[in-house]
Amino acid sequence: MASFRSGQSGRRTVAKALGRGRTPRRRWLRAAAVALLLLVVVFPVMLTLLFSVIAPPVTPLMVIRLFEGDGLEKRWRSLERISPHAAQAVIAAEDNLFCRHAGFDLSAIRQVLDEYGTSKRLRGASTISMQVAKNVFLWPARSPVRKALEAYLTLLIEALWSKHRIMEVYLNVAEWGRGIYGIEAAAQHHFGKSAISLTRGDASLLAVILPNPRQWSPQSTFVQRRARIIRGRMGQIEPLFDCL
Repeated sequence: MASFRSGQSGRRTVAKALGRGRTPRRRWLRAAAVALLLLVVVFPVMLTLLFSVIAPPVTPLMVIRLFEGDGLEKRWRSLERISPHAAQAVIAAEDNLFCRHAGFDLSAIRQVLDEYGTSKRLRGASTISMQVAKNVFLWPARSPVRKALEAYLTLLIEALWSKHRIMEVYLNVAEWGRGIYGIEAAAQHHFGKSAISLTRGDASLLAVILPNPRQWSPQSTFVQRRARIIRGRMGQIEPLFDCL
């Protein structure tokens, strides 16, 4: 009987020891899960809500370019203080269904995937909303992780911001040259005028250089030729600008 009791006591001692070993591990796992929840869910939602009413002070790209020696020139302007031609031109150039989709242009994505199946070269299908998610919150390098985060943040932006706000932020954080960010700084740098004074022609030239602002300028023949096409598109899709 004494031996039986001794055996039971020994098993209880081992069980307690194992329990004490598992408890810190469980606590660490719970803490890691809470931290992950805050990082992936709570913090992005809070930041997206905050930027729905205040201007993002700086973006990751601005910081990266600053350390690369590009400088930093930006001036925030509300959409009401920006020529309407600017928003119309970037919609015509970058995302002509901006006022109709919920963040993703599914037809463009399908077309890209079809092209990839034949050419094995994957081109972009980013909407303006997706570009805002990338520009405001993320780093510029392409990777599956960044694209997944971009998709999640695009959903948040579309859910929590109006199209008016999305366009306002886009025009104010986009890169328009080395160290040039936002439509006001771009208008001053390239044309010596304020964003409110941009003409249809000015706006189309700025819209064309968006994909490669560090290399292209409004003075190049290619950009001016492409800008004429954009101005034609602006006239064709003008009824689609109703969300602004």
